Amino acid sequence: MSAWTPREMMVVAASHEIADGELILVGLGVPQIAALLAKATHAPDVTLALELGVIAAHPTESAMGIADPRMWQGAQAVCGMIDVLGYLLHGGRVTMGILGALEVDTAGSANSSVITQNDGTKRRFTGSGGANDIASLAGRVMIVMSHDPRKFRDRVEFLTSPGRRVNGGPRAAAGLSGLGTASIVTDRAVIDVDDDGLRLRSVHPGEDAAAVVADTPVALRSDGVVEAPPPSSNELRLIREEFDTQGWYTS
Repeated sequence: MSAWTPREMMVVAASHEIADGELILVGLGVPQIAALLAKATHAPDVTLALELGVIAAHPTESAMGIADPRMWQGAQAVCGMIDVLGYLLHGGRVTMGILGALEVDTAGSANSSVITQNDGTKRRFTGSGGANDIASLAGRVMIVMSHDPRKFRDRVEFLTSPGRRVNGGPRAAAGLSGLGTASIVTDRAVIDVDDDGLRLRSVHPGEDAAAVVADTPVALRSDGVVEAPPPSSNELRLIREEFDTQGWYTS
C-alpha cells in the first residue's frame, strides 16, 4: 500500500475520535468518510444520520452532494429533516456531530458563513444548514478542517455555530445543551478544546509539534503532545476502495 495523503490521515484521525454505539450527525465529505471508516473498523455499532432525513446509510461510492442518492444507499430509514433535527437531535439522542469550518476560534466556535478577504471585500458561503442545530444540541462536536493559519482566530468573524463557550460564558447560560466542540482534527494534528482554550493533543506522523504550534496563530497549549500512529493498510484500503473511490475528498 502506498503512502497516505494528509487528508487520508485526517480522516483516520477523525475516525479514532468516534466511539462504538454512538449516534452521529454527519455531513458530506470528510465527516461521512471518517464515520464510515470508524463503523467499518473499531465502532461497528455506530449509527450515522444525515440532516436531510437519512438514517444508517451504507454508501458504496462517493457522492457529489447531500441530496445525491448515492449517499443514501442501504439506509434503514429515509424520513425527513424534522425527524433527524427534531426527534433525534432536539430530543437529545445525538451523541456527536462532525462539522467543517471556514474559521474556528479558541472556544471551538465555527464560522461557515462569511469571511473578509485581503482586499477588504466579504465573501459569503452557504452558511449553517443544520450545523448550528448540531453545534447547539449534540452531545459533543468534532470539527474537521485543513490546518491553514487563516482558519484559526481568537474570535471568529461570524458566529455560525457555537462552541465550548458563548460570548465568554458557559453554554448552559445561553440555553445550549451538550459539551460543544470537544476536538478539532486537521490534516496535521488533533487539538482538544476545553474551558481553557485549545491544547495540542497529537501530531500526525512526520509532523513537528513546535512547527504546528508556530503555524497556529492563537494560544495553543502543547504539553504532553504525542505522535499519532499512521493509517493502517486496511484503513487506507477502505478509504480508497470503498468510501472515496474517486479521491474527491482525500486525495
